[in-house]
This record gives sequence, structure tokens and C-alpha cells, in this order.
Amino acid sequence: THDLVVFKSLDHLVNRLDSEGYYGGVRLLMAICKENEIQLEPRNFTLSYDTNIPRQTGLSGSSAIVCAALSCLLDFYKVRHLIKVEVRPGLVLSAEKQLGIVAGLQDRVAQVYGSLVYMEFDKEHMDTLGHGIYTPMDVSLLPPLHLVYAENPSDSGKVHSTVRQRWLNGDEFIISSMTEVANIALEGRTALLEKDYTKLAALMNRNFDFRRSMFGDDALGTLNIEMVEVARRVGAASKITGSGGAVVVFCPDGPSQVKLLEDACQKAGFKLEPIQVVPSLLNEVDLQTLTK
Repeated sequence: THDLVVFKSLDHLVNRLDSEGYYGGVRLLMAICKENEIQLEPRNFTLSYDTNIPRQTGLSGSSAIVCAALSCLLDFYKVRHLIKVEVRPGLVLSAEKQLGIVAGLQDRVAQVYGSLVYMEFDKEHMDTLGHGIYTPMDVSLLPPLHLVYAENPSDSGKVHSTVRQRWLNGDEFIISSMTEVANIALEGRTALLEKDYTKLAALMNRNFDFRRSMFGDDALGTLNIEMVEVARRVGAASKITGSGGAVVVFCPDGPSQVKLLEDACQKAGFKLEPIQVVPSLLNEVDLQTLTK
């Protein structure tokens, strides 16, 4: 389905490449199989995948495939107890980096842990241990959230490029802005714990405003900006997911506001889905590997 090598016609091939790009998920499976420093017994396997994550929407579709494959391999080789939960997001990221995918740890942490996770990327901790401090939170703290996305978005990997380089170059504006974004996460955790959803809505909007000031409208693209503004026009709070292609929306006024959002999205040609947060993905063996 996702890695076609046979096409009905030349037009079919061209249309496929225009909409889906050149790469499917098989390369992701091969990359995670290569990420191994443990002596394994010589057993063979067949590995295949399918996905219902919309492509190029900043919803971590690539890392979801890698993360799922890693989980399969841990069980197949019976080595789940040997690889700490905290280091698994780094393994997923390392596999993707081999393929030139530009990304960070956050999405991979969410996919490894499941549920709601507060992530702290303290530099000293990262430099010493190679991973952040990840604290699972109660999913019931989240208010109802919705996902708005476009069916034919632009490639999600392009949005990272210039800001990343400016950060590496020591750009003061980018560094100070990123510090503010990190503070928003800290404030967001407090808002959730206190169930202060008015504060949460304001923080979501601030997050996007900082992102827009750092990346600029050309990098964000008109589609991402329009999705955010569709939500804001009905009084909802919104921020871009991952690297763009979709937005997360919170309607603080409840179902009547959700209906307004629904109508606005339909008019603009966007898809709207309620967000269902999965429970924790960690089993007893995983929990035993966590740093106490």
C-alpha cells in the first residue's frame, strides 16, 4: 500500500510521487533493525507494516512505524528488559537520522510511553545520560481536544531547517524564543495540574505566536496559518502539531464552539477529528527498566 513499485501507468507513478513522495516505510523498518548493540540469538522473522496516520501532517507518521517495529523486535528477541524505556526514543530517532529525517525526541517519547508525558530536556541530564527526564501524567487532566488537518499538506520536514541552523549558530533571538517555548511547557503542566483551562488556552496560542515569530510565514506556509486562524476565528485556542500540516485545537466554550469549528473547517476544506489520547503503553517489564 505505502511502498509501491508497480504502477498502472506513468501518470499513476507521477501522481503518487507528487502526493506521497519517494519514500515509504520499508526503509524505516530496515533502519531500526540496524540499531542494535545487543548479542541476539540467530532467529529470522518477517516484518511488515500498515498505518492510518495521515501523511505529511506533522503527526510523526514515520517515527510511529519505527517505534512499533522496535517494540515488535524487543518482544521477538525477548530483550525488552535489556533496553531501558528512557533510551528507546533515542534509538527511534537515531534510526530516522540515518535516513536524513530532521526531528527531535519529543514525538518519540510520546510514542514510546503513550498517555500524557511531561518532558524535561535539561542540558546536563541530556549530556550525561543522553535522554531527558520523562514524567507520565494523568490523561484525565486534559480537556477535550480536536485535530484539524489538511488532506494534501506540504512536506513536514521543511519547516525545521533554518531555525535549527540559527540555533546552532547561536542566534540570540532563536535561543531566547526557544527558552520561552520551554517555559510555556512548564506553565502548561501547572495549568493542567490545576485544571486551569483558560490559562491552557492562552498558552497554546502563545506557543503558536512564538513559533510564527521564529519561523516566519514563508516557512510555516499559508495552509498551517489558515488552519490556526480558522480555529481562532471561532474563539478556540490552537497550535501547530510537530512540524506542521495539522493543528491541535481546544474549544474552551464547549460543544457549541466545537460545532462552530466544525462548520468553519468544512467551509475551509479541512478535516476535524476529536483527539483520543491512548493510555500508557508501558507493561510490567518496561516499568522495571525505568530509572527510579
